[in-house]
Amino acid sequence: MKSSQILPISVLLIFLLCSFTSNVPTPKSYKKAIKKHRKTYKKDFIKENGPLKKEDLKYLSFFPADQNYEIKTTFKRTPDEQPFDMITSSGSRKQYVKFGEMSFEINGQQQTLSIYQSLALVKMPKYRDYLFIPFKDATSGDATYGGGRYLDIKLGAVKNDHVVIDFNKAYNPYCAYTDGYNCPIPPKENHLTVKIMAGEKNYGKH
Repeated sequence: MKSSQILPISVLLIFLLCSFTSNVPTPKSYKKAIKKHRKTYKKDFIKENGPLKKEDLKYLSFFPADQNYEIKTTFKRTPDEQPFDMITSSGSRKQYVKFGEMSFEINGQQQTLSIYQSLALVKMPKYRDYLFIPFKDATSGDATYGGGRYLDIKLGAVKNDHVVIDFNKAYNPYCAYTDGYNCPIPPKENHLTVKIMAGEKNYGKH
């Protein structure tokens, strides 16, 4: 058989492999890791005297783990940004500075999220390398909390102009459970136009 006859078959096989890549089932090892993460997340409410009691934890709800929402983004540092006041749910303000921007494609659409650094936490040795990603998406106010959700990463997550974020670890602010907290409201630039069907859902007790 001539190589000219083999080539189209090879190309077809590569095409089919690429076509099914996005539909590959999430590995059991990844699901297990997310399950462990959520177990620790629940325990922290009790350990850190959060707004929930042990009997409330059964009302927490999450989307099934889906590794398609673990995304490698392109990162751009924004070193010349000035500090600004991010509005909170109570109407008070907290000071942040924009640290950088991430761009990525999800559900066939190009999206951008800004990363922020708290000017209060940066003064605390334990939290000085924490970065904050508040966001809303097309599920906000429906399947997920209307005030948006949060992601946290550390400075070490920025590698070679890329950042990996995992929406399966998106969590609700304390305001989703009870009143009396000053929860930062995601700035308009962090309102995604797509549905993020990953991470924490609405709190079920209400």
